[in-house]
Formats: sequence, C-alpha cells, structure tokens
Amino acid sequence: MDHSRAPVLEALAAYHAQGQLPFTPPGHKQGRGADPRVRKVLGDAVFRSDVLATSGLDDRTASHGVLEQAQALMADAVGADHTFFSTCGSSLSVKAAMLSAAGPHEKILVGRDAHKSVVSGLILSGMRPIWVDPQWDPVLHLAHPPAARSFEAAFEEHPDARCALVTSPTPYGTCSDLSTLAETCHRRGRPLIVDEAWGAHLPFHPRLPTWAMDAGADVCVTSVHKMGSALEQGSVFHLQGTLVEAAVLKSREDLLGTTSPSSLVYAALDGWRRQMVEHGHALYDKTLDLAQHVREHIEGIEGMHVHGREDFCGPHLARDLDPLQIIIDITGLGIPGYHAADWLRAHHRINLHLSDHRRISAQLTHADDEHSATTLTDALRDLATHAGNLPRGPKIHVPDPAGLRLEQVMLPRDAYFGPTEQVPWHQAAGRIAAEMLTPYPPGIPAALPGERLTTEILSYLRSGTDAGMVVHDAADTDLTSVRVAAENH
Repeated sequence: MDHSRAPVLEALAAYHAQGQLPFTPPGHKQGRGADPRVRKVLGDAVFRSDVLATSGLDDRTASHGVLEQAQALMADAVGADHTFFSTCGSSLSVKAAMLSAAGPHEKILVGRDAHKSVVSGLILSGMRPIWVDPQWDPVLHLAHPPAARSFEAAFEEHPDARCALVTSPTPYGTCSDLSTLAETCHRRGRPLIVDEAWGAHLPFHPRLPTWAMDAGADVCVTSVHKMGSALEQGSVFHLQGTLVEAAVLKSREDLLGTTSPSSLVYAALDGWRRQMVEHGHALYDKTLDLAQHVREHIEGIEGMHVHGREDFCGPHLARDLDPLQIIIDITGLGIPGYHAADWLRAHHRINLHLSDHRRISAQLTHADDEHSATTLTDALRDLATHAGNLPRGPKIHVPDPAGLRLEQVMLPRDAYFGPTEQVPWHQAAGRIAAEMLTPYPPGIPAALPGERLTTEILSYLRSGTDAGMVVHDAADTDLTSVRVAAENH
C-alpha cells in the first residue's frame, strides 16, 4: 500500500481548497461563530478543521471511503487484518473488544490489574469476570501482568470462559508473555484480547517489546494519544484471525461509539501512521538512546533508583519492560511519590506520568529531545536537594498480595446498579462494594463493584488518601465513607 498517502488529511485539505460552505454541525461554522477569546487560546486552525466526517470529509454516502482507506493503511502498517479508529479513547475500544468476544453472564478471564475501563465493560455487559492474579513483587510492592500459567490454570478451572483479556504493557511499562498466552488461548479456540493502551509505538522498532499482533493476539487495543502523535481520545483497535468476526467487532463499536466522531482525531491518527511508517525507526533510534542517557543520569542522583529489566523481569515477574517508561524509586529520599510529583509541578512546571507511595515516573516519546530530557533531570536533581524539607506524610499501609485480593461475591453489574447505601469507611469491612475505588493514575481499581471489602484494603485506601492518593471515581473522594450494596438486598 502507498503509505505516503494520508486519506483523512487529504480529504480535509480538499475540503478547504474547494471552499465548501457548511449548513451542518458543528455550529461554530469553522470558527466564525466561536468566541474570539476562545479562538485566541485554541487557535483558528482547530475550528477550521473541525468538520463532519460525512457531508464534510466525505460526501453524504461516504462514497470516497476516506475513513476505510485510512483504517486499511493503519492495518497494513502494523500487520493486522483489520483496524478500526475510535475517537472515544481506548476506554471505548476495550469495551467493544470485550463485547465482541462474550455476552451477558458469560465468563471472561481478566487480569486483576485491568484498567477501570475494563471494569466499566463488565458493569455494562453483565459478564462474569474470572480474575487472574497479577505477579506481585512483595519487595517493591508492584504488580506485573499475570503469568501465562495463571491463565492456563484459570482455563482449566473454567473451560467455558469465552476469552482472555490481559493488560500489557502496564502503566509501569512491564509486559506479559503474550506469545505463550496466545497459544494457551488458541489451543482452546478462544481469543486473546490485549489492552495495549501504552504500546502504540511497539510495532515500529525492534528494540521495543514485542507488540500484541506479532505475539498472536486476536484483538489489540491501543491508545495512540498515549505514546504516539494522536490527539487525546485517539485510539485504534486491531484485529487478526477468525476467532473474532470483524463485522461483530465493528458492530459493537457502533453500539458504544459516538455518531459525531471528531475529524481532528481521525486526521491525527492518519498522520501518525504515515509518520511512523516513513520515519518511526529513525525516530525511535534517537528516542531509545535518549532514554538510556536519561536513565543513567537519574541513577546518579542520590536517593533515586531507576528501575530496569533487572528489577522487573524474571521467571516470576514481567516478561519485558518498555525502556521509555522511566520508573524512579524515591524511597531513598524519604518522601512519597505523591508529594514529589506535586513539588515538581509547583516548582518546575513538570507534570509526571504517575506517582505512588514510593515511586514517580516520566514517560518519554519520540517527541522528547535533549532539552526536555535536561529539564527533567535538572528538576529531579533539585527535588533531591529539597527532599529534606518536604513533608514525609503518613505511612501508607500496603497489604501483602493476599490482602490485596478481594472476594467477588456479586456480578459487577448487579452490585453497581442494585440498591446501595453510603457507610463510614471504618464500618465498610465485610460489606460488598457498589463502586470502583481506583487510585489514579494509573487507574487500576483496588476494589470493584461486587467485591467484599476488607479492613486491609480500606486501610490502604484511607492511608493512601491521607498521603496524597487520588481516588476520584468514588462517590466520596475523601473516602471518609464508601458506597456499598444495601444489606437487606
């Protein structure tokens, strides 16, 4: 295929060149109706290119196949059979993937380190999750993707499970053994869905971890806005093989997606594919070398340790690590990651990827250069200098692996939509959660609707919020109270 082409961008350029006059949404009419104060901040180009996909980029019947051509080029670029664009982020894409493989009350094997969007899919669908435990590092207090042998054991116990879903890479950059997991699924005629939201760049350089399609996954969901050049909400989901029908997957996306997709998001996805095919290898040569330099520099800062494959990968840990996720352990500074992240934003205008009770992280992409890298390392060195003046914060009570694992006693859908009540957090132990309790980022729920809460998990979340953890999807974000299923039901 001709990857010098960018069908969406070409259609947008033609729209402008032809001087087409819209009597359709969007109502701002290419910015003419937008408040000048808004245009001053956003720029005129945003409004000028915000046009309809049909009766805009394409004609009323979509006879030019603009979007279909762009999706076909994306599939060809990464070796998938089919690719679908989403302008609602991977939060929608992963739900569409789940609904294409299983239905209400059917079982689905899911890694317990799944993103909250997966849990939302369970709530909406009424599927029955069979949770597969992550590989927990008790020393570093960090979860890595579940092992393929754990999915094998889950299939043995639940042979009627319709599919398996794993998150790889995790927000910490750690990757699953996808090849073995795909073989485990395919031996049973079951599809493997990979939530690869953090892996848009993986197909474009051999020094990066193996990407899901090359490993044999059937459906792969990728947030191009995370590690690629797409706009926020720009996501794609790829399909290969015959275990999931393309028409079914597209139908599920239509069911959940917007009828007013953003041409801006489509155009950025289209342009990113062309950029990666033409220049991706060279760009990531430079980026990977830069990441190694940054890692070495930060490792030399007193009180900081940059995690690498030697820390995260091994027989009972992760299979691989994305080196562009710079995960920094700051226990040597004596401060929680939450306070460190807040200090860096306040004093150096640097926003970090994620923070937890002992770590901070910065993601590098092909957009970074020596200037941004130096700005980061200088700020981290200054953080180390001032760490002694920062508040230590209360101790966070992180449970051991057994304490993190809660019993699923109701379907997530039934607990979420059923009768509920709000109870003080110290009275919630033994009750069934009716909401997600999700430290964010990275957005992996500590407790799900339908799970029985324990004193350990509640103490972890309460001590975490006192130390700066954000749990913004709880009804009471301060976690002085928790929403639970009503007892008389």
